[in-house]
Amino acid sequence: MTNYLSGFGNEFATEAVAGALPVGQNSPQRVAHGLYAEQLSGTAFTAPRVVNRRSWLYRIRPAVHHEPFVPVRALWGEFEETPNQIRWDPFPIGETDFVDGLLPICANDVIGVYVYAASRSMTDRFFYDSDGELLIVPQQGSLTIHTELGIIGVEPGEIAVIQRGIRFRVEVSGASRGYICENYGPLLRIPDLGPIGANGLANPRDFLTPAAAYEAREGDFRLVNKFLGKLHEARIDHSPLDVVAWHGNYAPYKYDLRRFNTINTVSFDHPDPSIFTVLTSPSEIAGTANVDFVIFPPRWMVGEHTFRPPYFHRNIMNEYMGLIFGLYDAKAEGFVPGGASLHNCMSGHGPDAATFEQASTAALEPKYLGDTLAFMFESRHVLRPTKQAMDAPQRQRDYWKCWQSLQKHFSPV
Repeated sequence: MTNYLSGFGNEFATEAVAGALPVGQNSPQRVAHGLYAEQLSGTAFTAPRVVNRRSWLYRIRPAVHHEPFVPVRALWGEFEETPNQIRWDPFPIGETDFVDGLLPICANDVIGVYVYAASRSMTDRFFYDSDGELLIVPQQGSLTIHTELGIIGVEPGEIAVIQRGIRFRVEVSGASRGYICENYGPLLRIPDLGPIGANGLANPRDFLTPAAAYEAREGDFRLVNKFLGKLHEARIDHSPLDVVAWHGNYAPYKYDLRRFNTINTVSFDHPDPSIFTVLTSPSEIAGTANVDFVIFPPRWMVGEHTFRPPYFHRNIMNEYMGLIFGLYDAKAEGFVPGGASLHNCMSGHGPDAATFEQASTAALEPKYLGDTLAFMFESRHVLRPTKQAMDAPQRQRDYWKCWQSLQKHFSPV
């Protein structure tokens, strides 16, 4: 069973072998048990203390111990630019591992969005991302993520965040699929609550970081690095997941979305989706995120005199949306678990014609939306879809038609 340390952004200390953690200093002349001391920094050394992230690792071999990297392939290809609304069916799951199963969907200057689809575990292959941190959102199948700092188990309805530079391998439980947001900007954090007060949304104590665990395996392994959008591979004669102890606040974590304390209207009108923000990467513009991770979880709908599904809207943010399970209340059909949509800046979107007609005449009784979990990666910069994603047979080329049967109801008297 995986052991976890609780609390978002806290300073942690954990050891898998008693006495491995130094007492009173970070890099003694000789570390206990013949280990090496290594600092992993996720922010600049002089970043303000409140946002400074670093961890000290005490490991069997330092991270520098591997053969040279050689280029393997470019992960990102050509992009297309379109103001059109886009939607995809679920992508198929092939005979690949987590790394080879990465399908780039869209990107901008601050995030990249992928779908992963894998059915084979990584055993003698390891990965780390030099470009950004990875927010992993499983949709089908559970993952066991073995990282340098411990083991994380995550399943649909949960998320995992693996920070930039942390090495890991992924074991799958079978056919597995999900979504990834690669964040190039400031580290993801829980949002400020403002007028909500001290409680609500995602609570810090529900974020779990793994306790120390290590591999002492030796053999002929491969270390894959994503660097400036390209994959590079190096031979390594030992498992790089050999951290016996660590302390700090730069560490992977998981979160159970069922613990999200949903805030909703108890009077009228549909609240803005920002009220459902789990994590955010802020920009230099106050109140405008590089990316928000927003969910639409099970919740009560009680608004009076209110059109309850999401209203028709155009906005400055750019929205990539996915469905983990159940039905999304703004779509009657076509948006299924494992699928996704992309609505960029100022492109109109909202409920399809069938949903609009039904919601406009529905009895406004309290209703519990129980079988649903959708999410959104919402970014301030336009998301450019890849040519690969645009050409994929999974793209619904008639998506635009779902609004065309909206009728004119206007009457001047």
